[in-house]
Amino acid sequence: MIMAEECTFCRIIAGQIPATIIHSDDRTFAFLDINPANKGHTLVLTRKHYENLNEIPANELGSLFEAVQKISKAIEKGLKAEGYNILMNNKRPAGQIIDHAHIHIIPRFKGDEMQVRLGWAYKKYEQGEDKTISEKIKKHL
Repeated sequence: MIMAEECTFCRIIAGQIPATIIHSDDRTFAFLDINPANKGHTLVLTRKHYENLNEIPANELGSLFEAVQKISKAIEKGLKAEGYNILMNNKRPAGQIIDHAHIHIIPRFKGDEMQVRLGWAYKKYEQGEDKTISEKIKKHL
């Protein structure tokens, strides 16, 4: 596990690395992505260091998603975006590069030609496989 002192995003929050800050409060922090998929692409994260969604305590998720909603609305109004994508990568196989849980808000505009490619090929369940898989998941809820 990366220690918070080594985390790029923790260093941005601490002011050790420059960033264009969009939002800051006692629980959340947001800044413009330095490699945006579209102009206005913003990263929203918890101030406390958690590597991925599963590590964020339930009592902090509300604050994170309230910030995501607030910033999404501001992106739509401020940039006259016609829509936006919300994306969160969790762990390396899913595309997470920085080990600090963060949510991408990507403003979208008609004709922007930006595509969110998650890289999956659609698969079909075999007969009854959907029920078997759902039971494996539900057993851990």
